[in-house]
Amino acid sequence: MDMIPFFLDPLHPMDYLIAITTVGSRPEAQALARQIMAQRLATCIHIHEIESFYYWEEKLQQEPEFRLLCKTTTSQYPNLERLIQDHHPYDLPALYAIRPGSG
Repeated sequence: MDMIPFFLDPLHPMDYLIAITTVGSRPEAQALARQIMAQRLATCIHIHEIESFYYWEEKLQQEPEFRLLCKTTTSQYPNLERLIQDHHPYDLPALYAIRPGSG
């Protein structure tokens, strides 16, 4: 019998989320993505190189970062959030959960 990944199972509809976070380097992004995927907390992760502007310790920063877009479900999100908080290289990681619109 073929195993159906949790995100494609039509008999168990789920609420989907896109979880987004950033890290400072491609190796950090890849390591975090591997940890997430090893725990099956996302169905797919896209890594994009971006440029970020932000204030840190009262100074404007402009740095390259790598954004991880994690496709997950509402039921998996608490575990994903915990893993990211536990393994993220930043002191104060940003993590956003967005519910995709229909259409």
